[in-house]
Amino acid sequence: MTDTASTRQRLTDEQLQELLPLLVESDSIELKLTVPDSALRSTVTALGIDPLDAQIRLVTFFDTPDLALDRAGVVVRARRIQGKGNDSVIKLRPLVPSSLSAELRSSASFNVEVDALPGGFVCSGSMKGELGPTDVQAALEGERPLRKLFSKEQREFFSAHAPDGITLDDLSILGPIFVLKDRFTPEGLGRRMVAEVWLYPDGGRIVELSTRCRTNEAFQVAAEARAFLAGRGIDLTAEQQTKTRKALEYFAAALQDNA
Repeated sequence: MTDTASTRQRLTDEQLQELLPLLVESDSIELKLTVPDSALRSTVTALGIDPLDAQIRLVTFFDTPDLALDRAGVVVRARRIQGKGNDSVIKLRPLVPSSLSAELRSSASFNVEVDALPGGFVCSGSMKGELGPTDVQAALEGERPLRKLFSKEQREFFSAHAPDGITLDDLSILGPIFVLKDRFTPEGLGRRMVAEVWLYPDGGRIVELSTRCRTNEAFQVAAEARAFLAGRGIDLTAEQQTKTRKALEYFAAALQDNA
């Protein structure tokens, strides 16, 4: 299973053979595209995005300084969201949905989703939890243990997949990342899209466009979205970037520099 996107813009026959059964077993699919930082202004103009509609988010990851969780395919994250409560997630990727227990699949807090970018895809499982408006900040300031950001169900999911000997309270704080997120329905497409701008402390940015759909709509929606974006002059051939990986690597390097 591939979890990296290359400069290839079409899935190979082998990738399609791998993707099709994943779609059948997944709950949803998110189609994603990152555009070059240099194209941010032209993309906003072409799609009619109003920056003043963007919601502010602060996203924090948790891992060991040497990113042991990342190597194991485990992502631990918490968010503060403007105008909403906080939330947290334990994510495993890649995964094969058929390997999951019936109990886990039936959980209302668990979702299996395929993320698809030009030339690549990854299937992941996310165990989500809702938090109060001050919970994340209290944990970041050391006023409550990190494990308190996660429900019993999330902690059990973490324990089942994290490397042996690593607990939630052992993890280092990686972040937060400042994110602007805008949901909009561009004229001419007829379906909701999301634009996210991730602003990294070193001045770097990742600009991502995405839309979610049911798995049985994936290929039709992908073709329609691709044609629409190309018609608006959006670059569909740029090298794809991964928001989470860039954040983890940046903050892990900062931890090591300060050690």
